Amino acid sequence: MKLDETVISRAIIESYTARLLSCLEVDVEIAGGGPSGLVAACYLARAGLKTTVYERKLSVGGGMWGGAAMMNEIVFQEAARPVFEEFGITIRKYRDDYYTASSVECVAALTLGACRAGASIMNLMTVEDVVLIDNRVSGLVLNWSAVGISGLHVDPLATRSRFVVDATGHDMSVVGVLAQKAGVGLDTTTGRILGEKPMWADLGETQIMENTGEIFPGLYVAGMAANAVHGGYRMGAVFGGMVLSGKRVAEMIIGRLRA
Repeated sequence: MKLDETVISRAIIESYTARLLSCLEVDVEIAGGGPSGLVAACYLARAGLKTTVYERKLSVGGGMWGGAAMMNEIVFQEAARPVFEEFGITIRKYRDDYYTASSVECVAALTLGACRAGASIMNLMTVEDVVLIDNRVSGLVLNWSAVGISGLHVDPLATRSRFVVDATGHDMSVVGVLAQKAGVGLDTTTGRILGEKPMWADLGETQIMENTGEIFPGLYVAGMAANAVHGGYRMGAVFGGMVLSGKRVAEMIIGRLRA
């Protein structure tokens, strides 16, 4: 059989377009394909919810790829061990309550888990705004990341969803654009973004679970975005709280939709 270049191109265009169209109206949209976003997507999709992850970079995984200081190992604690085991990740006990794993294997396993659960992962797409209807976040406004990098004035696409999760990490870009453009009150102690505090791993890991949740009607925060919005401490190169936050936000949304 001879390969035809135009058939190859047609297959890519038609398949991608069909997938993109299927993402226009979903149950949950997740901004950010880091560890918390991927874990959340997996649990949401497993529960039968139509879920899409949008990642502005070429690759998903967020800051997990590099481990710490470009040493591609991550650390997590006992509380998160069951989640890593559930994804089939090879883990090693370092000492009591400290485990390590390959950052590359972790990203690969979390990504595969989300895909096999049925979540759609759309990379190279940037969230530049939200759809705000009746004072509720009801979707996302998206553009190709290359458009922003190039500084081109190109209008975006808009989607609709029942819930949005900001899992964009330190940037907390979804909450940030909502607060900046709409001037709404957030579910924080001041009603505003409080900003990320310096590193305190132990307290930061506790806070990330406390801060995971709905920050504004229709909009949830998970992962480092949750601590950044609520004024929590940075955790550094420990990833237990990140995966547990992803699982927690998924459970919260599943509970809301099944109530």
